[in-house]
Amino acid sequence: MGLTSRSLEYATVLAALVCVGLTVWVWPRLARRGPMAVLGRLGVIGATQLTILTAFAVAVNTNFEFYGSWDELIGHVDKAPAEVTALGRSGVYSTVGAVRGGLVQPAGPQGLDRVKGIPHGPAAQVGRVESVKIVGRRSKAVNPAFVYLPPQYFQKQFHRQRFPVMVAISGYPGGIMNLAQYLQVPQTADRLLRAGKIQPTVIVMVRPTIAPPRDTECVDVPGGPRAETFFTKDLPEALKRSYRVGHDPSAWGALGYSSGGTCALQLTLRHPGVYTSAAALSADYRIGDDLTTGSLFGSGPGAAQRQREHDLIWRLEHLPVPRVSVLAASSRSGEKDYGDTVKFLHAVRPPMTSAQIILPRGSHHFTTWQREIAPAMRWMSGQLTFPQDTVSSRHHRPITQAANRPHP
Repeated sequence: MGLTSRSLEYATVLAALVCVGLTVWVWPRLARRGPMAVLGRLGVIGATQLTILTAFAVAVNTNFEFYGSWDELIGHVDKAPAEVTALGRSGVYSTVGAVRGGLVQPAGPQGLDRVKGIPHGPAAQVGRVESVKIVGRRSKAVNPAFVYLPPQYFQKQFHRQRFPVMVAISGYPGGIMNLAQYLQVPQTADRLLRAGKIQPTVIVMVRPTIAPPRDTECVDVPGGPRAETFFTKDLPEALKRSYRVGHDPSAWGALGYSSGGTCALQLTLRHPGVYTSAAALSADYRIGDDLTTGSLFGSGPGAAQRQREHDLIWRLEHLPVPRVSVLAASSRSGEKDYGDTVKFLHAVRPPMTSAQIILPRGSHHFTTWQREIAPAMRWMSGQLTFPQDTVSSRHHRPITQAANRPHP
């Protein structure tokens, strides 16, 4: 029974209800004097509270994906790249674009089987959403991901083309299920592509933290998790090795909501040689320490400067402006980031360009972000180059076909 499975969630809820019922039933028998009766009452109360807390914890983890598996929960996780020698049967969730270097590995559904509206059918007609794990060669992180491949990726006339990439980042706490189920990133991409409103694009859906439940905010923590390294080095390297995606920064963009939007802006402004566009829904424009992050910038004389360099408005006012494009989305009423969004947009100057989505009212919730995700994806698609380059003739075969064979 998987840690994020609905069956485990239902089982723990049922166990909690049974314990509550048994407590009500046996309580009159325990309402006596004496040490045994007192111990019985304490035991019944403890067991009931334990099952209720367990059910609550499992429900929260199932929806926010702090831990994806039992091994991850107890700390038994992969720490280094692993070679994949065989993939077994191909399937809608188990195949992967390529396995060279083992940096993108097939995973179980990771909840993808519970998402409604995911395209099903021949890949050349409807595309495919793959459930994988991305291994960070430098950061040593192993992060779950969904990868949306458009129908054109599998069509013969595109078999030598490299596709642009959108890296979609969820908020915190949260996980890739939120991107697929609530923000509906792959469903929106499929709809926009069929309507001719975006170009064929590979979309990789990831969470912002690489060390759950800690909120790493896409920062390289001194002596700690290297989240910025994962997103700017490991993730691009893994995707370029495993899928036919563009190798030039002009083909790469990052988008996200809440903390994911903050990450998208941070990654693009700090690493314009990796990402050249960012779309941020309800983002923050500076990063600070709190109970979920711990100390992100370390101590000593360099800590204040490291934190200042993650203040995006300060960067635009004091550092050279990169040649990138950004989109910021907020609401005049209902979003606490509106004032900073205006300041950020006013601080943008050439060669950087900006766009905005400002709703009259909204909230820090998926009901607002669902209104913004389609225009944000249309805007980003217009920033990315396609077709960017071609695959050499000896590698022109769609690499998803190679994924179903054992790798030596």
